[in-house]
Amino acid sequence: MPSTFPRLLLEHARRRPDRPALREKEYGIWQTLSWAALAQLVRELAGGLAEAGLRRGEHIVVVGENRPRLYATMLAAQSLGAIPVPLYQDAAAAEFVYPLQNAEVRFAVVEDQEQVDKLLEVRPDCPQLQHLFFDDGRGLRHYREPGLASLDGLLERGRAHLEGHPGLFDAEVALGTPDDVAAMFFTSGTTGLPKGVVHTHRALIDRAQAGARFDRLNEREEVLAYLPPAWIGQNSFSYAQWLACGYVVSCPESAATVTTDLKEIGPTYYFAPPRVFESLLTSVTIRMEDAGRAKRWLFERCMALARRVGPARLDGRSLGLADRLLWRLGDLLIYGPLRNTLGFSRIRVAYTAGEAIGPDLFTFYRAIGINLKQLYGSTETAVFVCLQPDHQVRADTVGVPIDGVELKVEPSGEILIRSPGLLKEYHRNPEATAEVKTADGWYRSGDAGYIDTDGHLRIIDRAKDVGRLQGGALFAPKYIENKLKFFPCIKEAVAFGDGRQQVCAFVNIDIEAVGNWAERRGLPYAGYTDLAQKPEVYELVRECIEKVNTDLAADARLHACQIARFLVLHKELDADDGELTRTRKVRRGHIAGKYRVLVDALYEGLASQYIETEVRFEDGRRGQVKAELRLADARTFTPLRSAA
Repeated sequence: MPSTFPRLLLEHARRRPDRPALREKEYGIWQTLSWAALAQLVRELAGGLAEAGLRRGEHIVVVGENRPRLYATMLAAQSLGAIPVPLYQDAAAAEFVYPLQNAEVRFAVVEDQEQVDKLLEVRPDCPQLQHLFFDDGRGLRHYREPGLASLDGLLERGRAHLEGHPGLFDAEVALGTPDDVAAMFFTSGTTGLPKGVVHTHRALIDRAQAGARFDRLNEREEVLAYLPPAWIGQNSFSYAQWLACGYVVSCPESAATVTTDLKEIGPTYYFAPPRVFESLLTSVTIRMEDAGRAKRWLFERCMALARRVGPARLDGRSLGLADRLLWRLGDLLIYGPLRNTLGFSRIRVAYTAGEAIGPDLFTFYRAIGINLKQLYGSTETAVFVCLQPDHQVRADTVGVPIDGVELKVEPSGEILIRSPGLLKEYHRNPEATAEVKTADGWYRSGDAGYIDTDGHLRIIDRAKDVGRLQGGALFAPKYIENKLKFFPCIKEAVAFGDGRQQVCAFVNIDIEAVGNWAERRGLPYAGYTDLAQKPEVYELVRECIEKVNTDLAADARLHACQIARFLVLHKELDADDGELTRTRKVRRGHIAGKYRVLVDALYEGLASQYIETEVRFEDGRRGQVKAELRLADARTFTPLRSAA
């Protein structure tokens, strides 16, 4: 039965006090925090927050990378009946203003000086922000701001407060119920202001337990927490399921050490959006392109076998003796060392979600023996809606509904969900809540798709993004964009066509992959903008687009969506410039408005177009990128008879 997160913590501390709960890498050495030590840390933090005046039902913002003391802070707040609100650590200061105001936040706990500076910058717009605590004090010694203090100081205050109120912590935890609000997560805000998604302990724990039952997770799992804690996907795997199962969560030293830390920890349970798997495969591809001829030959031969045999082997299908022996040889020479290099030697279950993953990318990981699967869910559904069962894994579906989930598809194609994990509400936004929750308990997902004959859910696109070309043919931009992003040289894509005669696209190249490709061909370039406009790069991108067009020509529903014209953007799409959300989702409407001159130029048939774009640098400075962009045509193909 669902409980509350603090009660789950205390149960783990009681049953196995000395077992590891959290690890953190500091100065190259892994430090371990046991369940008993974590429970004591949470008690002291709760005492400090209570002494500082944090009240039941109040919101407290948490900003930073995955850090044990930030996890403990969320548990401490929940112990007092307060509501943690994790925010993206890479967000610009201005992006904090709306969540702080919307949730009327008085308390914030952050990781370091960078986050302190951002919150102090917006404090004039958020005068209610009274208390600001930091974990890492480097660079903050001479700060003298009202309400600014260290977590170490808060812990001291907490110990003193608990001595004077010895029964406080246990009494506060006892007051909590499964139907209390446990946390609030802000949506990515692809089309407007973000919305605060309110979840109860019951909803989050129920879905975490359902996912754990589905994949037989237990306390022996190892998880590396490296994605933003503000993303509910990371929060579900490294917080909700961590407390539901009692496994070990390890926090990397920094974003730069994740690859090394992954190999050292060797997780058994792993979660990442497709872009992470794409990045890992790109690094493998680059290394193999730089390898000697003999090694490349061996790799190509082994991978050809793996693609033919590996997925069938993972699906439990019988293989001939020769194939079994050859795969084992390939595992000894290539697949095993490759899994070890990626840090995936011990993976038992790996999931990807957030965006569609390319069939070739999906097949690659399953071919080398990694049990990569897809899941479907959202912030509003506490993530776990559909999962792929072992031996029923396909690249074109997102799995079957798990325990407690009901699905139905409206005539419009929109998927409706009923589940114990649905949001309670959008904070202070009853109109938005009423738009997505029906009177009889269904949640309108906003996704278009259908349930196939095997009971698996297939997602086509966001329902609001599905449009029509001028001739009436279906237009699914996200589907097209995802097919383009399956190529290692394409990092992002934006497709246009709703209400138009044909489809056109913007493309971002992957600077690492295309840069390596250019260097091997002796093609000089002076940065992203220069490389993006090289004729040779345009030919490379054109080949990818025409391969996508070939696939679309065989699609009965989307053959009219072949890309007729394209350009390679002069800059990378960036969340700091408002072009992507913090979860790297394309803000299509914003991009269409910002680059209207480029969209018009594509549809007017121009061969080039000059553009000046303001950009924001990492240090906060603003500048301009100027370029004369090439606009190019791509071949389209006659629909196959089966698509007619």
